[in-house]
Amino acid sequence: MNEPTAHRPVPVDIHHPTPITGTHTAPLVPVQPDTVPTVASIVLPDGRIVTGYAIEPTKTAPATAKPAVSRTALNVALGGIGFLAVSCGLLMLTTFIAALAALIQQLIILAAVIFGGWIAVQVLGNRDTSGGTTVNIRKAVIKRNHFHR
Repeated sequence: MNEPTAHRPVPVDIHHPTPITGTHTAPLVPVQPDTVPTVASIVLPDGRIVTGYAIEPTKTAPATAKPAVSRTALNVALGGIGFLAVSCGLLMLTTFIAALAALIQQLIILAAVIFGGWIAVQVLGNRDTSGGTTVNIRKAVIKRNHFHR
């Protein structure tokens, strides 16, 4: 079997800055910068520390994002949804009107049956309780074309 081998670090060249030597003709005046740059330090895997100024990325002007769906297509789709809702509402309204008309028709038929039954009982009901005079024909006698009781 293969034995694991240790990875050796790659040699890195380290450059040290050399100060600029020379005579200055103008005296150095310390000037405070407008903004203090941020300093970042990074620890490398071999333990060395690298320090430097962080560079801010340039900010570009935000581009106007184009919508995925055009405005016209969106309006057409919304119009279709609205038309569907109105159509369903009208269908439900006509169904409700038809059901209401059927209910009224059934109530009229029921009232006619009940009223007709009441009239039939009044006309064809028991005549003994009618309160009029009852004549028994068998006992009646007719003399000289005149009816006698």
